[in-house]
Amino acid sequence: MSQILFHYQRPDPVTWVYLSSLLIIGLFFVFYRVWSLRNVDILLLLLLSPGLLMVHEGRQLRMAGETIVEAAHPSQPTMPPEIADRIEAATPDELLGMADATTRAAPPKVLVAGVDVADVERWGFMWLLGVAGLICIRMILDPILVRRPLLDPNLSTGGLSFIGIAMFIFLMANVITSTAEIQAAQGPKPGPGYPLVNRLPAIPTTPDAEVAGVVQPVRYAGLARALAIASQLAIVLGLVFIGQFHFKNIRAGVGAAALYLLLPYTAQTTGRVDHVLPAALLIWAVFCYRRPILSGIFIGLAAGLVYYPLFLLPLWVSFYWQRGLRRFIYGVGLTVAVLAALLFLGERDLIFDRVQQMFGLWLPVTEGLAGIWGLGWNPIWRLPILVAFGVLSGFFAFWPGQKNLGTLMSCSAAVMAAAQFWHGYGGGLYVAWYLPLMLLTVFRPNLEDRIALKVIGNGRKRIGNNELAADSEAA
Repeated sequence: MSQILFHYQRPDPVTWVYLSSLLIIGLFFVFYRVWSLRNVDILLLLLLSPGLLMVHEGRQLRMAGETIVEAAHPSQPTMPPEIADRIEAATPDELLGMADATTRAAPPKVLVAGVDVADVERWGFMWLLGVAGLICIRMILDPILVRRPLLDPNLSTGGLSFIGIAMFIFLMANVITSTAEIQAAQGPKPGPGYPLVNRLPAIPTTPDAEVAGVVQPVRYAGLARALAIASQLAIVLGLVFIGQFHFKNIRAGVGAAALYLLLPYTAQTTGRVDHVLPAALLIWAVFCYRRPILSGIFIGLAAGLVYYPLFLLPLWVSFYWQRGLRRFIYGVGLTVAVLAALLFLGERDLIFDRVQQMFGLWLPVTEGLAGIWGLGWNPIWRLPILVAFGVLSGFFAFWPGQKNLGTLMSCSAAVMAAAQFWHGYGGGLYVAWYLPLMLLTVFRPNLEDRIALKVIGNGRKRIGNNELAADSEAA
């Protein structure tokens, strides 16, 4: 009898895509204005789901194929003896050459039921990058959209709050009850970023992840759970608070939070700290934009932990150029310096490697990549994409000429969406880096008056009446 009410089963990802998509359309689609920008944004968000499902299915098929091969050849050694002897006798330079040759070799085909699993996963990444490109263009064009009619969700604030709280409880329950033994095989790939973040395991929240188990102790599992839950809570509260205090529309903030929790992406990556922690820090940087030193601390944390938000600095420096720049730079510099100093607490002989990894101090990597770059795309094409990304990041230092809170949100989302194209370890999957910022852009009112000169105090002087005047003028 106890199983009748308490035997909860995680929904299949495909089932959840259908259910959540219908619910999202019912709650947020503007039926009385079909040809509206809000509906286009909802469509872009829903278009992420097919790509996520293809990547998920491709990985599940690959792991199933590897399990079948291992079961069919249980006694086969992992490496022929002659190759093992050759590796043991090789010099360091010869080992490096062997590694390069192995990495350049085309990955073997894995067929499951006659389907090449690499093709399924590759098309999934291509779909996600295509949608990310459309979202990037939408965010770049947002500053030139002048008319922003108020389009509230189709449900009251109380109803949205109930749905959001219920969804948050179920999603966090998935994180808490996940099986620790299977996390080691799903952690983030090594790349630029803080070493501790790269060591954190991922918390699988899909029902079919149970079949990919690796029975071994997992370090930092408790820390990963705590950070994932705290980051998700920070994102939700940040969206609500920005709606309340900056948009002067609590319904818009609650709607953005409810939409974030309903999206299939959130359900699939609830326990990925490398996805949600930077998103939480960026959201709170936006919330604290009137306090440059606090925004600088949050931007510095995001850049120090996962590296890629470092390219937001031209945009944010340009926003604070007329007022608050020094305090913002202090916040960023102090935070990054503290994170770098903490690296010296470990083994002394690895300090240089850790600092190099934190700041990405190496030439663009073309070997050992994952995601679309490990599934057939020639990594040499990352170089022109990286150059174009750098140009885009620097472009936001000059355009638009006068930046406000709205452009700060939309252009930050554009930069983080564009980073997916050259991310070498699953680019396209890190939707959380730009998703909350995009949701704020979708729900925001006209914020042209929220410029640094009006809302930021001069030095230690509090802005007082100026802040209230700006809020009442925008309300």
